[in-house]
Amino acid sequence: MAMVVKVRFRRASKLYDFDANGLEVSAGSYIVTETIRGMEIGECMGDLREVGDDQMIAPLKPILRIATEEDLKLQRENEEREKQALLTAEQKVQDLKLDMKLVDVEFAFDRSKITFYFTADGRVDFRILVKSLASVFKTRIELRQIGVRDEAKMLGGLGPCGRPICCRQFLADFQPVSIKMAKEQNLSLNPTKISGICDRLMCCLKYEQEHYENTRKKMPKIGRELMTPDGIGVITAINVLSETVTVRLPVGDSFENRVYAIDDCQRTDGSRTQPPKANKDGEPEEKAEVLPAEENEPETGAEPQDGEMPEVEPETAETGENAPEAGKGEPGRKRKRKHNRRGQRPKGPAENGEAAQAVAPAAPGPGPDKGKRPYHKPRQGNRNPNRDPQKKQGDARPAEPAKAEKA
Repeated sequence: MAMVVKVRFRRASKLYDFDANGLEVSAGSYIVTETIRGMEIGECMGDLREVGDDQMIAPLKPILRIATEEDLKLQRENEEREKQALLTAEQKVQDLKLDMKLVDVEFAFDRSKITFYFTADGRVDFRILVKSLASVFKTRIELRQIGVRDEAKMLGGLGPCGRPICCRQFLADFQPVSIKMAKEQNLSLNPTKISGICDRLMCCLKYEQEHYENTRKKMPKIGRELMTPDGIGVITAINVLSETVTVRLPVGDSFENRVYAIDDCQRTDGSRTQPPKANKDGEPEEKAEVLPAEENEPETGAEPQDGEMPEVEPETAETGENAPEAGKGEPGRKRKRKHNRRGQRPKGPAENGEAAQAVAPAAPGPGPDKGKRPYHKPRQGNRNPNRDPQKKQGDARPAEPAKAEKA
């Protein structure tokens, strides 16, 4: 368990936790402590509070002592010297013709180091400037480049609202701001109206962004239909802060825009706004229920219902015993060639000028050879005489001499 106090070293800077080290400090007290920049004097921004060992991330540095009158006098002298050092450094920059702008100067409490803050568009070689300043002030010199938002925080000024800029008053850390926030808050996208004195998006766009995001989730979008107390209309505008919507309603032969609270309206879809179609009798037409594929398709061999003709494929209207086997053609019929032997496509009756007539083929009668391939007379002569030695017809081999039978 340790006694911790918040300390700030510069105006509108980040607050740091320090161990009170048994000293009785309160809000507004000035203390002297050791930091990574050296010895510094800071201001307490709160009273003492107890913090458990499990809540402390790292060991806290202790406060050395409460600032005395001599410490405060030395701090005021350092602030006077900072103004003189800034003028001297600006003169050196002009002599060396460096493309940089000095913003602020900070003296260490014990005057062991002087830090110069500057802005520049790119990298600047300031090694000669450092040597020149070190010969003048006889101490260690440090130059640090900052951004335009840090520059506005150090210099201060008035914002577009007429009040001092937030980063100079209370804003310790900069939050990321995007153009999406301005769009969601329905602000003008003119850069001169949504930018601060640093030419960046105003930090105050972040303040109400969470409220806009949570409110927009429960509000409908522009262009959707909405059920209002006066009927169904189309949303033309929304107001997130007051949680109201502007709805365009048909009134007679024209339209009228009216404002309603979002709690007094109900969402609707396109099916509720359009009445169902009526049939010839004037009754609303009901949609046919679509069954799954297994129930909607009839089983194989099922009998047709009354008033329904069975589906018959063309040229295959045989059932029962007269139907040929699957994969086999009808007996006595040859398959029609798509191309003749010369590579030309045969002309149909319509191409030859004759009228096409649909002639149903005669069904073959029942017989013992039903479903079998027709018998074709074999050719004269054997293509391969060596395959079957029993067939002598057309055999090109010489006949072997007959052997005498034994008595």
